[in-house]
Amino acid sequence: MWHEFLAHFPKSSRYTLGSKIDSLFIETIKFIIIAKYLNPKDKISYLKKASLGLDLLKFFLQLSWEVKALDNKKYIALSEKLEEIGKMIGGWIGETKKLLEKTPVKK
Repeated sequence: MWHEFLAHFPKSSRYTLGSKIDSLFIETIKFIIIAKYLNPKDKISYLKKASLGLDLLKFFLQLSWEVKALDNKKYIALSEKLEEIGKMIGGWIGETKKLLEKTPVKK
């Protein structure tokens, strides 16, 4: 979805703001994939990095909308998806924390 929108960014924003958003998408996905394979103790830090990346994405997408590089329809479509993903990551963090609380500490 994002790459379809990036292709229609104005040239003045495509290689600055558009590129930044593109990098954040890749980075956030990377943190989510890494977290998937880690033990619960190490997973939390990557999930928090993914959550931060998501917040930054939301910020830069809003900025894109404000400078009219992204129209209302595209902004809303992306924002709704990111909001849903944010809830999923938040739930994953919460479940991982609960799991850590239940796990006995090894000496």
